[in-house]
Amino acid sequence: MKSGKIILNFVLHFIFLVICVPLMGFSLTTNTISSNSFLKDPDTIVSSGNVFKLGFFTPENTTNRYLGIFYTFSEKTVVWVANRDKPLKEDSSNIVTISKDGNLVLIDGRNQTIWSVNAKTSHENTILQIQDNGNLILQDNATGSIIWESFSYPTDTFLPTVKVFDNLTTGEKTLASSWKNGSDPAVGSFMTGLEALNIPQFFIWKNHRPYWRSGPWNNQIFIGVQDAYDVYLDYFSVLNNHAGIIYLTGPNQGKFFMKFSLNSSGSLVQTVWNNEKKDWDIIWSSPENECDVYGTCGPFGICNAQNSPICSCLRGFEPVNKEEWERRNWTSGCSRRKQLECDQSNNTGGSRGNGDGFLKLKLMKVPDFAEQFPSGQEDECRSRCLRNCSCIAYAYDRNIGCMFWSKSLIDVQRFASVGYDLYVRLSASELGNNKVKELFIIIAAVAVIFCISILIFIVWCQMIKRKGGKTKNEKIFEAGQIFSLDSTAIAIKDESQQVNIEELPLFTFEMLANVTYQFHDNNLLGKGGFGPVYKGKLTNGKEIAIKRLSVASGQGMEEFMNEVILISKLQHRNLVRLHGCCVEKEEKMLIYEYMPNKSLDICLFDPTHPSRNILNWTKRFGIIEGIGRGLLYLHKDSRLRIIHRDLKPSNVLLDEDWNPKISDFGMARIFGGNQDHANTARVMGTYGYMAPEYAMEGRFSEKSDVYSFGVLMLEIVKGKKNSHYYNHEWSLGLLGCAWKLWSENNVLAFTDENIADSNLEEEIVRCIQIALLCVQEFPKDRPVIQTVLSMLNHEILDLPTPKQPIFAEKWNGLHGGSSQPISQVGFSINGVTLSVLNGR
Repeated sequence: MKSGKIILNFVLHFIFLVICVPLMGFSLTTNTISSNSFLKDPDTIVSSGNVFKLGFFTPENTTNRYLGIFYTFSEKTVVWVANRDKPLKEDSSNIVTISKDGNLVLIDGRNQTIWSVNAKTSHENTILQIQDNGNLILQDNATGSIIWESFSYPTDTFLPTVKVFDNLTTGEKTLASSWKNGSDPAVGSFMTGLEALNIPQFFIWKNHRPYWRSGPWNNQIFIGVQDAYDVYLDYFSVLNNHAGIIYLTGPNQGKFFMKFSLNSSGSLVQTVWNNEKKDWDIIWSSPENECDVYGTCGPFGICNAQNSPICSCLRGFEPVNKEEWERRNWTSGCSRRKQLECDQSNNTGGSRGNGDGFLKLKLMKVPDFAEQFPSGQEDECRSRCLRNCSCIAYAYDRNIGCMFWSKSLIDVQRFASVGYDLYVRLSASELGNNKVKELFIIIAAVAVIFCISILIFIVWCQMIKRKGGKTKNEKIFEAGQIFSLDSTAIAIKDESQQVNIEELPLFTFEMLANVTYQFHDNNLLGKGGFGPVYKGKLTNGKEIAIKRLSVASGQGMEEFMNEVILISKLQHRNLVRLHGCCVEKEEKMLIYEYMPNKSLDICLFDPTHPSRNILNWTKRFGIIEGIGRGLLYLHKDSRLRIIHRDLKPSNVLLDEDWNPKISDFGMARIFGGNQDHANTARVMGTYGYMAPEYAMEGRFSEKSDVYSFGVLMLEIVKGKKNSHYYNHEWSLGLLGCAWKLWSENNVLAFTDENIADSNLEEEIVRCIQIALLCVQEFPKDRPVIQTVLSMLNHEILDLPTPKQPIFAEKWNGLHGGSSQPISQVGFSINGVTLSVLNGR
């Protein structure tokens, strides 16, 4: 009996060791996997210095499992994914092991091979190792030779010591590609890598087309990265060996950790780990603005982010398609006005063309497709280019030598403070070499102008004598002779001498009167704080909206000039475009692009408007995101740092595709580089959208715009206006109801019935939570707008818990039982926005 128990115990132990133990897996303390071991989900192996892990992970908002490499101190930071296009299901049977042919393989719970390195090897004795630089290597255990490494097959991240190569002989490249989105590591729309043809450059491609480029490498920096002329000096070197292989190499991980990642929106971002904050600090990213996007201004166009519009033709060139150019579609570029002397001789290799010259452009990002010629002297570049009729431009760098261009000049950009001298070849007439001829022309022109001026002065004196009896009111009537001087007419004092609008197109009063049929009531779009707004149609068919300052307006010259100065210098797809203005005597008018879908408050708050059924959740979320991008441009990306101060639905216009455009900058303010808030004794705006610190203390900042944006988000979700919404059951306003129902996990009760859908509940809950974070009482608690956008785009997945908003209860008299018709209080009737001023 006793011997039988011993035999039974032995059998049970044998079954456990042979069958159960291999199925359980181990938490391996080594940094390797050998041919007789494996890694089982959720176990990991860790590099010897405890820097990187290899293991399984699940991205946010999904249950899919992936094999990846991530930092030990930041496990959410994944730097490499094996099965990015073949996700695993959650299953503890997923394993990583070495196959019989020596390859690394990933096997799911059904014993199916999901992914393999497919290395060309017959080595049975191979070993897998995770290194402290983040490289995963498969090597021959006998010889130590590397068979395969993850650094040669990156996903979206380049780590230090990676070799990004472009083999000109075989065509092989090291390319990183973006994730599809924050929850899906599948291959996205963007790729990045080195292009070694001619002079090495780094590129981002969108759907296999150039999207951004770094400019040529000069053995120290990429000369097309304007804000990082010292960023690369300690981080990278480019090595060119004799086999025609170009490598981009980085430094070893020292006491800091750095990486380059290509995100799903197409930005290449350099980050460094901040051990104090336990987070990644962004130290550089690109593209930063529209000019950084490849070929924004087309061939022979020049892009300058400091200008509005940002695109112009090079001197001696004109737009290929003027109508597209006026619509700010510059992709067709420019063409040469006068042919070069070489072109006229049809001698592409001869020495003619000495009549041509070069226009010097300073602080430039040099064009793409540069051809290199080693030279120690800049003068040699000029003479060599001038002798070759196919050469249309040149530049010089002491490390590169001469750079020549023979086809079109594409992706040309003017930088603010750094860059290179670019010499563009032009005909002599474009350069103005005929000095003597020009001098005679100038003298003759001056003489003619002098004579005409004397004649005009004499005529003017005669007219003054004849009109000496006219009264002051009659002079005012001349500017608006077809209008009576009533409360809506323009009759403020003449302040035109204060207007400095050199860069803005000027429209004449006569022209605007004609395109509005003498400001007929049929063309009246609405009236508001600024004055009446009219629709007009120019002779070329373009529709415009004209805001005309009224004598009854609470706004005056200060707000008029503020809007002219600010919006004429801003350029963004989510900001309304100012086409020009009119300043003639007492007339002050602003001319905007016309928005066919009018303002957001009409579309949201008018129950009879057909847009109520059109604005589904997708369109509403797109409007929220577009407004956020417009605010981000104002706060961070424009050359002026702008606080809007009056963000509300009537100040958001919608174009024909329902894209939102922020308008009405009459109350906006510019902040200095180090300024984070300001105070005013003149509180202007609209109650219900003002942040508490602004409404009660006159203190405003970027966070006060964020507050208004939060209110807007809640209005878009609810489909009700904040200042006219009241819940009698709970005695709560819009913000209070949102807070209460979100806290009770009952957001669908808060959501507009037109979009309420249980399939969308998760997205709507997230949107409401972000809005509640924006409307918190204290500015320090509110996120900045770039954080808000990251939350909306799921780049930040874990959201903090918001605090209860201060204006949770209704503060106006509507909840006392009084009510007003919607036509009076629910929404505006304007196609262009008009702010109402409220005293403090």
